Amino acid sequence: MKQRVLFVCLGNICRSPAAEGIMQKLVEGEGLSDRIEVDSAGTYGGHAGDAADPRMRRAAAARGYDLTSRSRKIVSDDFDRFDRIVVMDDTNYERVHRMAPDIASAEKICRMTDFCRRHRADHVPDPYYEGADGFERVLDLLEDACAGLLDDMRGLVRD
Repeated sequence: MKQRVLFVCLGNICRSPAAEGIMQKLVEGEGLSDRIEVDSAGTYGGHAGDAADPRMRRAAAARGYDLTSRSRKIVSDDFDRFDRIVVMDDTNYERVHRMAPDIASAEKICRMTDFCRRHRADHVPDPYYEGADGFERVLDLLEDACAGLLDDMRGLVRD
């Protein structure tokens, strides 16, 4: 059974496209592209159609990730399309939770840092107003959490 994961942050130009790119590379590396689909969205639509922030693209590229997605706003149909909706912080968790059309949809929402194995964090900070260190910290957290998420999903995508 194919599993679909949607990563969500505020503008869908820093954290969630980075999570999408990292997870996509992990999925491809494990040969699971036919079983796991990833996408990203934001709770704010002001960047719709934009590429990821150039600073995040540079930082991600230095680690071997290609961030090619375009920003979009999360929509109600996403609750039908995706099995998991993974948010970066409590503000976006609350926003996405308010959008959930029913209890089953709300149960699909989880926090990115719930999957961290090496780092202790309660959220993935928004690096938009930070310097280069902020983007590196976010990538550290996302690499850890994406690996944990993939481990968590292994049983769901086995033949």
